[in-house]
Amino acid sequence: MKNDLNVRTVGIVGCGLIGMSWAAYYLAKGFAVRATDPVANAEEKLRAYIDSAWTLLEEMGLEPGADKNNLRFSTNLKESLRGVDFVQENGPERVDLKLKLFKDISDAVGPDVIIASSSSGIPVSDFQTEATNPARILLGHPFNPPHVVPLVEVVGGKLTSAENVTRAVKFYAQIGKKPIRMKKEMKGHIANRIQAAVFREVLYLLDQDAASLADIDIAMAHGPGLRWAILGQFMNANLGGGDAGIKHLLEHLGPAMEGWWADLGRIEHVTPQMAEKAEAGINEILKVHTANDIAAARDNVLLQTLKAKVADKRLPY
Repeated sequence: MKNDLNVRTVGIVGCGLIGMSWAAYYLAKGFAVRATDPVANAEEKLRAYIDSAWTLLEEMGLEPGADKNNLRFSTNLKESLRGVDFVQENGPERVDLKLKLFKDISDAVGPDVIIASSSSGIPVSDFQTEATNPARILLGHPFNPPHVVPLVEVVGGKLTSAENVTRAVKFYAQIGKKPIRMKKEMKGHIANRIQAAVFREVLYLLDQDAASLADIDIAMAHGPGLRWAILGQFMNANLGGGDAGIKHLLEHLGPAMEGWWADLGRIEHVTPQMAEKAEAGINEILKVHTANDIAAARDNVLLQTLKAKVADKRLPY
């Protein structure tokens, strides 16, 4: 796929769920993929995942030349990354492991190859210090599953050049992603911080027996979640303010929201009881629906939603 970085071959480091999804996406976009993971059965799982995702990717639209077999795998990182033009790292969420991993990756690829991390919450500054040419190391955090959801959060660390961040943002946009450029590093970035805030409150509501797990999920999926899938919180609030817009809404509802904020759950730790209660609620739902069917339905509805969003040019983003 044509792009300003002239990327033809992408290296995938780490083949867990996120890495497998990224690999499927890059293959669908016509790139050659070179994947590596030290786990013994990682290649088997990776190829099975790509096979299962390919039908949906075909429906989304494959780029000319896309071939799911344009994949090479090796447990040897240096061998796998030889000659790649871009790296997407998906290793464990541990600073000590990432420090070594990014040194090894940076030593294995060309000096100007951008190395993007899918890290869910660790700031780039925490793991780029031992790498060769750390100016090309940055965050390229997707939202799960990356082969379906367009969002990529991009930000550099203290040693990353602004030019490389710009290049990465443009690259992701050119391959069909919806990148956002963060102005500074934050633990958890943007989307995961929002998600964590919501997760804390739904756990609190469940713990307080405010409603069943299913009803809490229904409140999200058939309420604000529908609007959030189309527009963000700020624009939805602006529309909620009518002709006077967001400033009026904040001034009008501000005192009420402050009261709700004061009453939000103050959960500091997820207790075993919370986890057990959440599992029990999920298991009730899984008596009727399988997890695989739910995931397939989710991806199908996501795809239809994305198509509708692209088709309606009145949407601002």
